[in-house]
Amino acid sequence: MCGLRVQHIVAVYPLPLENQPMPYQSISATLTNEKLQEIKFAIATIQNSMPFLVSLTPDERRKRFKMGDKSLAFVSNSVTVTQNNREIVPASFDIAEFTKDYQLTVVLSEVLGLLEQLTEQVDDTLMAVGSESITSSLLIYDYVKTAARHKPGLKSVADQLGERFKAMGNRRPKTEKMAEVSNSGSVGA
Repeated sequence: MCGLRVQHIVAVYPLPLENQPMPYQSISATLTNEKLQEIKFAIATIQNSMPFLVSLTPDERRKRFKMGDKSLAFVSNSVTVTQNNREIVPASFDIAEFTKDYQLTVVLSEVLGLLEQLTEQVDDTLMAVGSESITSSLLIYDYVKTAARHKPGLKSVADQLGERFKAMGNRRPKTEKMAEVSNSGSVGA
């Protein structure tokens, strides 16, 4: 039964990062200010390459048709029909503009796919490196609290770091819970 309690605690309070299986190597990278400026320039270049981009309000988005794979196939077939049967379309219908809109839809779908991939990678990397930073900070907090018992001047530092946990009330940082579990075999024993 004790093992079940520990498994439950591990699910709620994960092991420190070095004990967790990771599908990536620990991230050890920097982005210099120069590289950040290059990235910003590249993003600006992409934005400047598409001066026709618009920003829709939430209400405008709700009122628009959404373009998925089935709709894209429907539009593609409609373009083919209009190009092959111009006589059935009223003269006031702009076939060239319709075709241009469709072609832009296809290209923007590809661009969006590439940007979504990049955004997902940046988001995942941010989450991973943020988690590594928090895990290291929790260890530093524990080190400072331990050292504050014996070294003058560190209590205020420990209190400052502990501000992050004030809103948690009686709950303690994950590293304290894990230390208690590993030392006693169960929580609160």
